Amino acid sequence: MRVILILFFSFFLVSYANNCLKCHKGIEPIRELDSEMMKEILEISKKVGYPGNDCIVCHGGNPEAEDKENAHKGTVEVFLQGVKTEHGIKKGPQNFYPDPGSPWINQYTCGICHQEQVRTQFTSLMFTEAGKIQGSLWGFGGINGYQHDIGNYAVKTVDLHKTLGTKIYKEYMQKLKKLEPQVFPEKMKGLPAAPTAEEVEKNPQLAVYTYLRQECLRCHTGVKGRSKRGDYRGLGCSSCHIPYSNEGFYEGNDPTIPKDERGHMLVHTIQGTRDAKVKINGIEYSGIPVETCTTCHDRGKRIGTSFQGLMETAYFSPFLEDGSPQPKLHTKHYIHLKPDIHLKKGMVCQDCHTSIDVHSDGTLTGTTLAPVEIECQDCHGTPDKYPWELPIGYSDEFGGNVPAKGKPRGVSFSIPEYMEKGEKYPPKDGYLLTARGNPFGNVVRDGDEVIVHTAGGKDIRLKPLKKLKEKGKLKKEAQVAMVQIKNHINKMECYTCHSTWAPQCYGCHIKIDYSKPVKHPDWVSIGNDHDSSGLTADARGEIKKHLIEGNIVETRSYLRWENPPLAVNGENRISPAVPGCQTTVTVIGKDGKPLLLNHIFRIPNVEGAGEKGQLAIDISPIQPHTVQKESRSCESCHTNPVAMGYGIERGKIYENPSKPYVVELTTPDGKIIPKKYKTQINSIKNLEYDWSRFVSEDGTQLQTVGHHFKNSRPLNNKERAKLDRRGVCLSCHQTMPDRDIAVSLMVHVGEIADIDIDNDMHRFILHKLIIMGAWVQVLIVAGISLFIIIFPLWKKLKRGKK
Repeated sequence: MRVILILFFSFFLVSYANNCLKCHKGIEPIRELDSEMMKEILEISKKVGYPGNDCIVCHGGNPEAEDKENAHKGTVEVFLQGVKTEHGIKKGPQNFYPDPGSPWINQYTCGICHQEQVRTQFTSLMFTEAGKIQGSLWGFGGINGYQHDIGNYAVKTVDLHKTLGTKIYKEYMQKLKKLEPQVFPEKMKGLPAAPTAEEVEKNPQLAVYTYLRQECLRCHTGVKGRSKRGDYRGLGCSSCHIPYSNEGFYEGNDPTIPKDERGHMLVHTIQGTRDAKVKINGIEYSGIPVETCTTCHDRGKRIGTSFQGLMETAYFSPFLEDGSPQPKLHTKHYIHLKPDIHLKKGMVCQDCHTSIDVHSDGTLTGTTLAPVEIECQDCHGTPDKYPWELPIGYSDEFGGNVPAKGKPRGVSFSIPEYMEKGEKYPPKDGYLLTARGNPFGNVVRDGDEVIVHTAGGKDIRLKPLKKLKEKGKLKKEAQVAMVQIKNHINKMECYTCHSTWAPQCYGCHIKIDYSKPVKHPDWVSIGNDHDSSGLTADARGEIKKHLIEGNIVETRSYLRWENPPLAVNGENRISPAVPGCQTTVTVIGKDGKPLLLNHIFRIPNVEGAGEKGQLAIDISPIQPHTVQKESRSCESCHTNPVAMGYGIERGKIYENPSKPYVVELTTPDGKIIPKKYKTQINSIKNLEYDWSRFVSEDGTQLQTVGHHFKNSRPLNNKERAKLDRRGVCLSCHQTMPDRDIAVSLMVHVGEIADIDIDNDMHRFILHKLIIMGAWVQVLIVAGISLFIIIFPLWKKLKRGKK
């Protein structure tokens, strides 16, 4: 009997043991043991016959094996057929999956519970990178025109009935697709193959595909990407939801994962919403840290680095404690400017950006503005309306009717099923709606205030602009800018004023050299090479199978950050703008001779140009993600030629770049004396002005501006005339101190009274003069009008008395 009991309990213990932990003893649970997610995982493990073994639900493998080789093979039979879950009968892992988040297999892992996000992942810009592709093709001569129908891989938009979002949202998106069909394609074809050196000899434009595949497309979620400091991440869902530090070291307790080898996750725990707690090094946190997003968002628009206040620089100062230079991050050095106020308040990216912004709703989009459903006014409202009083589409006016009009959007007291996962907050007086009609799951109305529940654990209470105005809490500058000058609110983005800086990398010089024997990774080819375990070639250590010809060097002309220029974005609102792809192309052939040298392509018959073509260098309207509480000054726009699009000092400082410049011994009339000399600064043939100048004073467009959307453009003549208040000082000072008797008298009185004209006094005088001048003119007009009316009556009355 004792033997039978011993055998029974031995069988019981073996069947309920998690064999994975024999090797991985000490590894962190993927979620807290008492979380709903872990309970569901353990329930599934129980249903497939291995209770307590949560590992196999995500990773697959053989739970009965005693050694690594066999444990990391195959899967449980029940998973192959399907297991009954809360979400229906779902197939589980079909093999052993080292990274269950891989998009190539995550329908069998993450998709068991999160089927909506997994279904739409292939339409996400983070997977297709269609905006980067179209932008680069534009800079190489507009190869695909305005179309955004090329992605990393061939993919179709999800069936309308399976896309995510409320009915209002879906109807809104259908209208938007009709307005901007080039940005909302029904399907995308895969990126053309990288050219050979021989093909590039015949057509140097083809070098763009080498550039894209080696440089631009390494960030998509179909691969692990570049193994450089700051760039370490997982595949697919793991790109964001598994933490990787910038250094790429594992700091958990699994003895099988090396702690001195880069490229590993920080800890084996999911990061996500507020309820997903990550514990590491004595710290507990929730939410997805900003630097996780910045792993990819550190070039192009640079919104990740900018949000943190990081602006790249060519220098590596200041030196570290041991005298070594600043280390490179994302292969760059940085200076630290003011971070975005949302970050300073304790918010992370996901606190504003919705699931659809990031995961996609199933609709293919061609650039970042297209899928983003949020606007500043969704939380802050306007001085005249609370957020729930604004119409759907406010500040998202792709149709051109600015500002949008319509019935109040109201609030929602429920959220869609796809948003039910993770932390769910009570609606109070209703969930606020995005500009496109979906509820924010974390932003609620509480009376006439708004509560933002952050993923990091804060509950931030904010007072909308209307309440601040009603309570008299707006500063004088805000009162003037938003209440008295209503066109600022009606026609501009909030961040046009409140983004006090933006990353401006003028001139993107690309050299693609096919003469060198070196080869580099083709990241799209790497993504296409995924095996049954979900691992791509880079994750398997097989990058060498996917090396292509062409050695790429990128550099800039100069960097700026202060007072970005203004342009009209795709939403028909005035916004900040930065250089997009201001591309000059140098292509070196196999024989070492240039096929193109500092070449700027022209695109015929676009953006104000005829057959000669517009320069294929672009200024891009942008939300810089550098918002501050205090806005940029009035003068930074109204007296600044940069803001108007005329360039830094109207382009007068920058010498004509279409001519080469030699620095040598020269005669007074400029003849070079030595026979042996080198050109110091070579010419850029098609460029005759500063990179920052994209419109002339007569309204001639000099570069393309925001080529993704139909309505993106420079400010027109009327807008620039209204903006331009340069030379206003002359209005007063042309008569001072002695060009007019009355003015001269006032100046002498001020001198005798010893009045110091500082800035405050100067503004007081101007304010007084405006009021006095207005009243004098009103009284004169009123007096003349009364005289015209009364004098005839008086004469008539006088004649009557006679």
